[in-house]
Amino acid sequence: MKQDMILVLDLGSARNTAVARAVRALGVYSEIYPHDLTAGELKKLENVKGMILCGGPNDVIDGEKISASDAVYDSGLPILSIAHDRAKRGEKLGALPEKDGEIAEMLRGFVFDTCGAGANWNMKNFIADQIELVRRQVGDRKVLLALSGGVDSSVVAALLLRAIGDRLTCVHVNHGLLRKGEAEQVVEVFQNQLGANLVYVDASERFLTKLAGVSDPEQKRKIIGAEFIRVFEEEAKKLEGIDFLAQGTIYPDIAESGTKTAKMVKSHHNVGGLPEDLKFELVEPLRQLFKDEVRACGTELGLPDSMVYRQPFPGPGLGVRCLGAITKERLEAVRESDAILREEFAKAGLDRKVWQYFTVVPDFRSVGMRDNARCFEYPVILRAVNTVDAMTAEIVEIDWPVLQAVTRRILQEVKNVNRVCYDLSPKPTATIEWE
Repeated sequence: MKQDMILVLDLGSARNTAVARAVRALGVYSEIYPHDLTAGELKKLENVKGMILCGGPNDVIDGEKISASDAVYDSGLPILSIAHDRAKRGEKLGALPEKDGEIAEMLRGFVFDTCGAGANWNMKNFIADQIELVRRQVGDRKVLLALSGGVDSSVVAALLLRAIGDRLTCVHVNHGLLRKGEAEQVVEVFQNQLGANLVYVDASERFLTKLAGVSDPEQKRKIIGAEFIRVFEEEAKKLEGIDFLAQGTIYPDIAESGTKTAKMVKSHHNVGGLPEDLKFELVEPLRQLFKDEVRACGTELGLPDSMVYRQPFPGPGLGVRCLGAITKERLEAVRESDAILREEFAKAGLDRKVWQYFTVVPDFRSVGMRDNARCFEYPVILRAVNTVDAMTAEIVEIDWPVLQAVTRRILQEVKNVNRVCYDLSPKPTATIEWE
């Protein structure tokens, strides 16, 4: 069943995602698009029932106040303007409430009464729609999937396996920046249990050589992203008829990589790090979903909880948790301390209660004492946050005995480390990752 859709047009609001999520909370699908949506782009979208214009503080580009395109106003669709004094037509609602549920109630009359949208947004229908769209896009050709083993790419794999079956080839690249035991787990689950066509590539030395001496986080992300694509291109050449590259891109990746009205927070390897001469057409069926919706999608697809609720892991992996120029010494400290943190959180029953938790090792050292002698070693920084959509995040209050156990083990078992710290910074002003 085709899902009705409400478009949320970005005219400088900082709360586009809150509006889109509130519409979805009403059971109606919504997507976010730029303010200058063209007639051609609008024509390609199906079952659009209305549009919400979201104005705000970022409504000036190159010194000029922006407004929706003529194509939007000439579409004949119902239009609602929220807090934007430049709208040509449409009701003005003023300030939005803070909570999504309250926003949804504010929008209820427009969505259902004015637009006549049906409440048919659910994961079963979303999956059916995406399967149809993938089949329409791919036809009888083949797809290469960048399979990290994380939640996003795992859900994409399950969806594509249902859509195109053995015309999907999954490539898992060990870039030397994976968590402890992760590569082995990916091979076990996807190749041995799910029976996917899986190619395993150990490119760890290749990536670490490219990253040697590189300290800027954006440059690291772009190097990792570009090298991923090169590896996939090389693997594709060994296969026949690969025309598409599938990725686990989700909406927060796009939002944080920058939009027309918002500056970049950080680039994501699957958004900002793609080379201009990319030889593949992209397949990104999850690009409009938030993280909690991705997990719901994975559950609907029948993936086990152990996979669906895995810790979120950035594409650049431990490369953005080993701060500054990556060294094997600090990279190993990140990997071992992360494994300890995950083990202790599981023992304490926190692995399903905390959304994301990990360790960071910065590129500076401090004086300490080891074996009754002065030592000059690295700190390990612990981070644990809860969030719904990864756009904002709150710090988790961890019981003192748990923090003590983690600290004791890290200081005893991880080489070249003499301090453990706990990061208390929410998002904003911090981001979830350090780089």
